[in-house]
Amino acid sequence: MKLYTIGVDLGGTNIKAALFDPGFTAIGELSVPTEAARGPAHVLSRIRLSVQLLTEDKGITLRSIACMGLGIPGLLDPEEGMSLFSPNFPGWEHIHIVNEMKPYYDFPVFIDNDVRVNLYGEWQHGAARGYKNVVLLTLGTGLGSGIVNDGRVVYGTTFSAGEIGHMNMFRQGRPCRCGSSGCLGRYVSAVGMVNTFTEKLAEGRPSIIQTWTGGDKERITALMISEAYDLEDALAIEVMHETGVLLGFGLANVINLLNPEAVIIGGGMSAAGERLLRSVRETVAEHALKLSGSRCKILQAELGSRAGTLGAAAYALRRLKGKKVHHEGAE
Repeated sequence: MKLYTIGVDLGGTNIKAALFDPGFTAIGELSVPTEAARGPAHVLSRIRLSVQLLTEDKGITLRSIACMGLGIPGLLDPEEGMSLFSPNFPGWEHIHIVNEMKPYYDFPVFIDNDVRVNLYGEWQHGAARGYKNVVLLTLGTGLGSGIVNDGRVVYGTTFSAGEIGHMNMFRQGRPCRCGSSGCLGRYVSAVGMVNTFTEKLAEGRPSIIQTWTGGDKERITALMISEAYDLEDALAIEVMHETGVLLGFGLANVINLLNPEAVIIGGGMSAAGERLLRSVRETVAEHALKLSGSRCKILQAELGSRAGTLGAAAYALRRLKGKKVHHEGAE
């Protein structure tokens, strides 16, 4: 019997799910609203609904599912199958996701952090294919990251390795929800770049974006900054450059520490492409150790919004096949 794999990417706004055949071709994809404000039990029911809609649409029974992987934001214990805390989900603490799914499915369910499943996606099927030493950054509302070292995904003692977004860049910088301040992610993220832009507007700097938003700073987005950049708006160019330079300094530290072959830039903000990456590469070339920096490629992610579902399914399949992950790494 042909067996399929399901990958689910749990987001604060939407739940994305995809069904993959044995050749790892997506034969079905969908998205349903998360409705996170209605609490953990409701969110879990929405995940099950996405599975139901996905399989029924393709006429596939649950007996034909080999396994399912879930990418969950926040802190978790993937071995136990428990989500410990997720900041954008009210009441979401110590939710044993795997146990919650057992009454409904006979096939095994595996969970991992949402950024790491993106890493599995890009590493197995995207821009990082063929590399043994990789760092993935997801630039969105915040900055997430995952690491492959010598062909193994790095997890760390508490499954929280790779928090590059909380690398301190300024002794007394913007406060961060982690309890520290000056963290890289408070500057290099969609929110961070918009904050940099609005700070400069408050200093009296002009921009075409003021016309687009009617002077309402709350309406400014990272996409607008990219669009203004293309129209040669001086402030947009300056902010994009400053953001790229700061990311470059952060990556110089990462490259010196981990010596990766490639750094993959993903997440919604990666759509800025060379507008951002040009300054990143220039800064890395100037400040990373010459040997390490010269051997590291800085690349844009390939899979886009599909990385999460594809990576969750790939991760689940590795767990199903008994390949070592977590503390001992993925072989």
